[in-house]
Amino acid sequence: SDTAVTRGPAESVGVRHNPDHAHRPDRGCVMTDSAVAVICVLLLLWAVLSRVLTRHDVTGPLLFVLAGYLLANPEWGVLAVDVDTSIVHILAELTLGLVLFTDASRVDVGRLRRAIRLPARLLLVGLPLTIALGTLGAEVIFGEFGWGLALFVGAALAPTDAALSVQVIDDDRIPRRLRLSLNVESGLNDGIATPVVTLAIALGATALGVGGAEGITLGQAGIELAVGVATGAVVGGIAAWAINVSALRDLSSPKTRQIAALATAVGVFALAVTIDGNGFIAAFVAGMTFGHVLDRDRAESSADPSTQELGRRRNEDSTVLEVLPELGGELLALVVWFLFGAILMPLAFHVVEAGDLALMAGYAMLSLTMFRMIPVAVSLWGSGLPTRDVLIVGWFGPRGLASVVFALLGVEQLGTDGGAGPAVAAIAVTVLASVVLHGATAGPVARRYPHDGGADASDAGHVRLRPSGVHRWRR
Repeated sequence: SDTAVTRGPAESVGVRHNPDHAHRPDRGCVMTDSAVAVICVLLLLWAVLSRVLTRHDVTGPLLFVLAGYLLANPEWGVLAVDVDTSIVHILAELTLGLVLFTDASRVDVGRLRRAIRLPARLLLVGLPLTIALGTLGAEVIFGEFGWGLALFVGAALAPTDAALSVQVIDDDRIPRRLRLSLNVESGLNDGIATPVVTLAIALGATALGVGGAEGITLGQAGIELAVGVATGAVVGGIAAWAINVSALRDLSSPKTRQIAALATAVGVFALAVTIDGNGFIAAFVAGMTFGHVLDRDRAESSADPSTQELGRRRNEDSTVLEVLPELGGELLALVVWFLFGAILMPLAFHVVEAGDLALMAGYAMLSLTMFRMIPVAVSLWGSGLPTRDVLIVGWFGPRGLASVVFALLGVEQLGTDGGAGPAVAAIAVTVLASVVLHGATAGPVARRYPHDGGADASDAGHVRLRPSGVHRWRR
């Protein structure tokens, strides 16, 4: 591996790169042209066959995980992808940063006043309880972890990814308030969990003695979080103000303002990392600020009559300004799923003994059931939801993109020696189980849900749900 100590995007999570750990032999490749070509072919196939595959409960993440594992496994794969290369981590972290910004930019508390009740319960009560149960379970089941690594596992597996249960999110037979709650929760909980993961990695690095003088303290991690918050607030506000002025004076078109939104999302992440801040927090806060300051109606309008007509014809659930950033995030997310199958799954099986793998499978099932469903039940107590709906919300909290990126950060920052390897493996096994189980059950549950509640929009306010096959929600 390259032993130069440089500050890359991954270090924004709060732990400096350790040049000494050697978690796997360096296979001497970044990502070959053939790997890129295969990924592009897979993207093309998914794009043209997604509706057919989804009908058979084959989701995009499942397809790309399997392809990555079968084609790029170091034991037999024909493609070469190396976990030790910076491009893998940069790509994964930038993807999560883009998703954090896009999701957060759609939050409009004013419009969500009537619909925020259930998501608020899930985020303010359910999420902390999920982290606590996941941490306690990891410490009890894996005694070698210590509380720092146990917290890392519990926090990394707390965020949900509704892309893995898209059939539920998109099916009108499921009550709108449930679909909205799952979508809003998924859009925000990864950003909320990021500071906890940051501190957990710092605690784990201290316990493992990773990096020596290069290791970061909790105080330094706190400073990085604060810098990320400040950077995100300033950049997000300025960018939204600039777009407002540009739209008011007719200096740009809605299409070019999409580019401005994309540049803001990527730029705030890179800027925060450059000035030793947390890029994920910066992207999340920038998205919140951007969405609050932006005059969306003006920013998405145009003085050009042809553009106005196009806007009137577009689907009412589309949000023009986020089209480009969102498409970029969705495309990169599928690439990250390929990397998950190519890198994290073989790594998990490599560092774990057969007996430990059985323990991790048990932890994965607890994480997807008890550690999720008990907090959801507690948070929704007194909400008036029937038991059937509480169970649906509890089950459909799949672990996805954020957990994958957090696991890759763990590999880069902590290595795989000591308890770090099994900790990353526990995350990977849980995510794999989620990809399979949630992808397989989303369609059947949606199809068998009694139709009497499907049209319920009593708690939906003016929030729109996009009908397409992806997981992000519309304002």
